[in-house]
Amino acid sequence: MNDYYEILGVPRDASADQIKKAYRKLARELHPDVAGPDAEDRFKDVSRAYEVLSNPDKRQQYDLGVDPTAPGGGMGGSGGFGFQDIFETFFGGGQAQQGPIPRSRRGQDALVRLDVDLQDAVFGTKRELQVDTAVVCRTCGGTCCRPGTTMHTCEVCKGRGVVQRVQRSFLGQIMTTAPCAACQGFGTVIPEPCVDCGGEGRVRERRTISVNVPAGVETGTRIRLTSQGEVGPGGGPAGDLYVEIRERQHETFVRRGDDLHCTLEVPMTAAALGASMTLDTFDGEQEVDLRPGTQPAQVVTLRGLGVGHLNGSGRGDLQVHVEVHVPTTLDEEQAELLRSLAKLRGEEHPEPRLSAAHPGVFSRLRDKFSGR
Repeated sequence: MNDYYEILGVPRDASADQIKKAYRKLARELHPDVAGPDAEDRFKDVSRAYEVLSNPDKRQQYDLGVDPTAPGGGMGGSGGFGFQDIFETFFGGGQAQQGPIPRSRRGQDALVRLDVDLQDAVFGTKRELQVDTAVVCRTCGGTCCRPGTTMHTCEVCKGRGVVQRVQRSFLGQIMTTAPCAACQGFGTVIPEPCVDCGGEGRVRERRTISVNVPAGVETGTRIRLTSQGEVGPGGGPAGDLYVEIRERQHETFVRRGDDLHCTLEVPMTAAALGASMTLDTFDGEQEVDLRPGTQPAQVVTLRGLGVGHLNGSGRGDLQVHVEVHVPTTLDEEQAELLRSLAKLRGEEHPEPRLSAAHPGVFSRLRDKFSGR
């Protein structure tokens, strides 16, 4: 944008009289009849500068950065960046540069939930899922048009997808850009839409897909199935389908990480004398050996019988927690046998004794109270 103040040789706060005086002086000096044809271009610049600065409204626009004499009321700036560029940047002009909106676009991702049993999480499984998603219209093949017909270039925007209008404002004339109402910005129109998809290029359909559930999944695990989600408008590429796992609770086994835990109730005689017992696990029947003198809450570990590691090899362990069952009713013969045993062990009159705290108990309590 030309600097009209510099052209007239006046400061930016010059009064109307100063501007008029400066113009008259330059007009006499640069008039073609006096200075010759070589000064014609500069005479035009001086005349344009006076036209703007002598008019209060135009001068105000110019001081705001708008040249009222420029085509479209352009705002000046470095590199030819004008008011039209700024206006389009904030009010949708980027679309005019990018061209029409493509009808074919990527579809959205979809999310479904799948309930699995604990055994499925231990070994992994394969499941069939029924999902309702958008698929490519079989009638038109995603073209959106009735078979045998094609799209036409929009006659309003000539395929550009946008229309431009010149409007007047307090800043002068501005060029606005907006999506074409005739084609909704696509640049093309569909004279005969497909009757099955209504010109969308896709329809909703229930379909069955196979899902490989790996070992080690748990509640919240998401399995990604690439390109199994929603087909996009205009038959565009499908998004992804995410299968979110919800693990059902088991009536016997409890999962903690990749380890399984269960409780085995044994009579006190088996705990005292030791025994070999059979435990039904996900891997079939397993022998659990109890050493003589097994204590309540003691844990017997069966290696490699837990949950498979997700995205890895191997499995966790099965932790068997022993619970010693003390009989609540005894007949006379059983009671007499226990009294005899107590006599033999010197436990006829047992004295209460506090056992030593488990190593680390007090330190854990101290850490808890200290907020560690």
